[in-house]
Amino acid sequence: MSGYMEAERAKLLAAALGHVPFDGWSEATLRHAAADAGLEESVARRAFPRGPIDLVAYFVADADIRMLRELERLDLPSMRIRERITLAVRTRLEQNQAHREAVSRAVTLMGMPQYGALAVKSLYRTVDAMWHAAGDTSTDFNFYSKRAILAGVYSATLMYWLNDNSENFERTWAFLDRRIADVMRYEKVKGQVSKLRDRLPDPFRLLRRAPGL
Repeated sequence: MSGYMEAERAKLLAAALGHVPFDGWSEATLRHAAADAGLEESVARRAFPRGPIDLVAYFVADADIRMLRELERLDLPSMRIRERITLAVRTRLEQNQAHREAVSRAVTLMGMPQYGALAVKSLYRTVDAMWHAAGDTSTDFNFYSKRAILAGVYSATLMYWLNDNSENFERTWAFLDRRIADVMRYEKVKGQVSKLRDRLPDPFRLLRRAPGL
């Protein structure tokens, strides 16, 4: 969303989060949020034209911004890439710890077929923000593969976190470490295959040299 009515959107989201655990991301929540924020319902409609789903999209985008601000305060350059990505995922989840029910209901709403495209777009923006914060500068195919892989890691960790009742979410962080380790092993194998491929002769050049071709 653009910066138009940004102040109103921020007020509505802050007010809505107290109602989501009871009414979900619904029209009722949007009405209550407008009243709590001291805004006319017509203002809420202009701020979020598609209603609750726009409010959820704003909630996700706001979480991305808060994550980036927090990561900017940390000394990420001194860390290894795997540590930076792990910290990004963990920061994203920890910042929403007080609103875990709101996150759960947002996941449910965005999981509906009619919002599939928006869900994919929101997920992409989140993992893209994580990779940028980690210092990724790739522009080739790796740019997309890195984001696709992290999307899987983040989504799986998010679902685990939503159902984790362990102290300080220790099981979630252990789960995240295992998923990141899996990715690192994949990247290592991929790098070895790439080096081996570069040493092999071009198969098309060999075919051109073959008799009768």
